[in-house]
Amino acid sequence: MRPDALFYETAENAHGLRHDPFKAIVAPRPIGWIGTKAADGRHNLAPYSFFNAVSDRPKLVMFSSSGHKDSVTNIEETGVFTCSLAGRHLAEAMNASSAAVPRCVDEFALAGLTPVAGRLVDAPYVGEAHAVLECRMTQAFRPVDINGRESDNWVVFGQVVGIHISPEILRDGMIDMGVARPLGRMGYMDYCDGGAEVFAMMRPKAG
Repeated sequence: MRPDALFYETAENAHGLRHDPFKAIVAPRPIGWIGTKAADGRHNLAPYSFFNAVSDRPKLVMFSSSGHKDSVTNIEETGVFTCSLAGRHLAEAMNASSAAVPRCVDEFALAGLTPVAGRLVDAPYVGEAHAVLECRMTQAFRPVDINGRESDNWVVFGQVVGIHISPEILRDGMIDMGVARPLGRMGYMDYCDGGAEVFAMMRPKAG
């Protein structure tokens, strides 16, 4: 790191920049496009950029919601959710589904998307998506800071119990990222196309 590099302590967050750079550094971040159904049957769809896979044995994913939003409420009521792959062909629809609207509004309809019922969980997913995870909640909680104070965020963990993959993104038994083109959230209002430049590297052999 250069000696003239910017350094600041996050307690004061006095970075002097136009916007907080934290989320631009932790990037790109996968987008969890979370589909849920309320106890009364209403559909909800919302994208979360604090999302990732955290384990493959068992298969676990997590997302974090800034505040106790409809997705979290619905998952607490039903115990299930879906996660649809937000590909480049669905970027505008994904963005439309992020609108802050009343609980009675169906974001599938708002974004012009087709809700499809999960096979194993009672939650809808995006019919136009190239891949979908069906999940059962394992945990939902508010994380704490170094002083033990609860965050404003709610973190939801789910175990993947079913996976859908469209044949159009499969090549030689593998998902072709150049076709799937998963979106990634960068800092600020920026996104990236995860299929724009795909390359492979093999791990070094031990010893």
